Amino acid sequence: MTELSVILPTYNEASNIAAVVDALGAALEDIEWEAIFVDDDSPDGTHQVVRELSRSNPRVRCLHRIGRRGLSSACIEGIQASSAAFIAVLDADLQHDERILPRMLKTARDDGIDLVVGSRYVDGGGTTNWSENRKFMSQAAIRVARGFSGLDIKDLTSGFFLANRQAIQPALRKTSGVGFKILLDILLSADKPLTVKEMPYHFRSRQHGESKLDYQTAWLFLMMLLDKAVGGAIPVRFLSFVFVGGLGVFVHFAVLSVSYQLLSLSFFWSQMTATLTAMTSNFALNNVLTYTDKRLRGGAWFRGWVTFVLACSIGAMANVGVANYFYMEDVYWVGAALAGILVGVVWNYAITSVYTWKV
Repeated sequence: MTELSVILPTYNEASNIAAVVDALGAALEDIEWEAIFVDDDSPDGTHQVVRELSRSNPRVRCLHRIGRRGLSSACIEGIQASSAAFIAVLDADLQHDERILPRMLKTARDDGIDLVVGSRYVDGGGTTNWSENRKFMSQAAIRVARGFSGLDIKDLTSGFFLANRQAIQPALRKTSGVGFKILLDILLSADKPLTVKEMPYHFRSRQHGESKLDYQTAWLFLMMLLDKAVGGAIPVRFLSFVFVGGLGVFVHFAVLSVSYQLLSLSFFWSQMTATLTAMTSNFALNNVLTYTDKRLRGGAWFRGWVTFVLACSIGAMANVGVANYFYMEDVYWVGAALAGILVGVVWNYAITSVYTWKV
């Protein structure tokens, strides 16, 4: 019977698959284990490498996801695909130290600990060759997470942990699945406090491939916290969509000012240019921030832009029509304008989510 399932979310990790399976085999030789690779349709063929390896190694399984991306959601699906009593989550890039997994399992099993966290920030832990900027960003994220959650965990944003399945299963239904910080998502989603113990390890340098850390990591981290703050009452994608729309207002007026005042175009053409530029800006930002797991590329990007512009054009007409209706009904002009904006934003979000990003 499999006692431990190791969940490894992957995206473009083909060159690391064989090495991480060998490392797990050496570390877990006295444990009944399996490795579930959850691959988000990697262009480098990671899922093909995993499938080929699984033919000769029955411990290896592949969960190939098509049309969606995201580390947290991948981990959740991987956990749900397993029936083992204990679950471990670690990256497939060999930066997490798989050699401490037996001690983590013993602690969870023998001491009744719900979550054993591989920690870089307790005595005995550390990082290798991190730039000062990366150290600052990591510590800043932890300070924000600790302040938001009130949890006294040194490495609250760790992506390396082992859990008792029965203890975390109820929390999985309430996770946001947004971003990369699945540990924090689980802790914030639990109905009752989970027992946690941190175990030191040294974060290693990546051997192959490229780091996935970028501006989107920070943005999705904030979106996950925002989702928890509003309790799921408002879709976090909608909040992101509204934020991007607010930035579009500034883009619109900047382009309008340049076109009308500096380039001396007519107001009509200045307004048309500003509107199209703002729509394009909103589409591009939503594509990389709001819908990063559904991001459009190549020809799909252009087709998505067309549907976005068409939807927003209809939304603009709905905005004007609703605002004018309320104004004619003697509603104060500010209230009438806000009603029109609300209808336009909801329309744009609903239609583009279905026809542009096909959520």
